[in-house]
Amino acid sequence: MTVTYTARVTVTGEGRNGGKVRSEDGLIDTSLAHPKELGGAGGATNPEQLFAAGWGACFLGALRRAAAERKIKLTSTDITTEMTLVHGDDGEFHLTAVLNPFLGGVDQATAEELAAAAERICPYSKATRGNVPVTVHVSVA
Repeated sequence: MTVTYTARVTVTGEGRNGGKVRSEDGLIDTSLAHPKELGGAGGATNPEQLFAAGWGACFLGALRRAAAERKIKLTSTDITTEMTLVHGDDGEFHLTAVLNPFLGGVDQATAEELAAAAERICPYSKATRGNVPVTVHVSVA
């Protein structure tokens, strides 16, 4: 296996509740806070938002790659990714995900085919497969 890129991010302080996140290149430099929905102060990002952003960006890139490999021209693309922190019956916290890609320029069947291909291509989808329940709702223009 050939390493193509390594992201380095340091989290300091209290972690998800009052910590700081900074990437090695300084492009990410932000505070963390418990969301108000979890009884926190809010006002800063949280790990679920960061995970949703990364997975959404990766999945959208995988969709575009799948389309290019099939010589399908997409007229528009966007995605809303929902990461939900749930408290399981086992007393532990778990994640669930909903990926909502929106594709322009294709019919519903083609969009669903591209979404299925993206699930096979996207490294986040691969990493979470079998560990995080995922629902994909693909829509078209």
